[in-house]
Amino acid sequence: MTIITTLIIIAVLILVHEWGHFIVARRIGIPVYEFSLGFGYKLFSFNKDGVEYSLRLIPLGGFVRMAGEEPGDHSDPNGFSSRTPGEKMSVAFAGPFMNFILAVLIFVYIYTFIGIPHASDEPVLGKVIAGKPAYEAGLRADDRIVEVNGEKINTWEEFTRKIAATPEGDYVELLVQRGEKFITVKVKPIRNESSGVPIIGVMNKITYTKQNIIDSIAIGLKQTYQLTVLLLSGLWLMITGGASAADLAGPVGITKLVGEAAQVGTVFLLSFTAFLSINLGILNLLPIPALDGSRIVFALVELVRGKPIEPDKEGFIHWLGFIFLMLLIIIVTYNDIVKLIKG
Repeated sequence: MTIITTLIIIAVLILVHEWGHFIVARRIGIPVYEFSLGFGYKLFSFNKDGVEYSLRLIPLGGFVRMAGEEPGDHSDPNGFSSRTPGEKMSVAFAGPFMNFILAVLIFVYIYTFIGIPHASDEPVLGKVIAGKPAYEAGLRADDRIVEVNGEKINTWEEFTRKIAATPEGDYVELLVQRGEKFITVKVKPIRNESSGVPIIGVMNKITYTKQNIIDSIAIGLKQTYQLTVLLLSGLWLMITGGASAADLAGPVGITKLVGEAAQVGTVFLLSFTAFLSINLGILNLLPIPALDGSRIVFALVELVRGKPIEPDKEGFIHWLGFIFLMLLIIIVTYNDIVKLIKG
């Protein structure tokens, strides 16, 4: 189910991205031959209004095949290669821009129809994660923690502090109120992978405060801006050597993160989807051949020098960039699998 959810999320992000390119290209008057979701072998396709809409085997990208982009087609007066630098930049920028718009819309939906989450400090379980010690011991949502190892608990902070202080390998004894009943449960905490702190796999109760549409838009824009700045900061750290390329997540790593977000709840899954959409928008604006950022750079070079770079040369550079990206995906996926095996 996690794999299916991940594929749906990736498909939506790519669909929105390519739709941005498609809409702007059509409005400018550039003929579009194909709108594809995925790469490689064609699984399914249909034609409408002169455009072939296709679904391909490898669901890790997509493309809009326009006139003036392929060998032998560069002389088309309506094609992409014959357009002004400004028109080329608008087509290239439209895809990443739609990813930012999607992120804002997701946040607006969350804050309008679900609300802003507020964590309760009551020692009541809001979420018990399947497969973790608490779930295996029989704890469930809405259970109230009354005592930990015989000591009375009044707040969630007291409860988590007691769990975190548990020596490795020891059990904790919990007195739990479930409805009108009181039960005793023994749980053996495990170490959190990232923090090293003992946990049992539970979350406190969350309440949500819905916002009006105006406030939701304002908060959504702010959230998108803050995440964009955060991602750019992380990218800069990687460029300057402050972070390792091993921290990158490929398809396998993203699937694992989607599964974790889905376990926590719908709001977290939607927020992570918005985060991925912003990430996709930023990455595509990088000046790497085959990405939208490089097309913008080529258009700027054309603007400065007064004439475009030869289409065959530009196409070859984009082809090299595509090969580089495929190799990068393979390497990152390998690292994801190694991390998964090592736990």
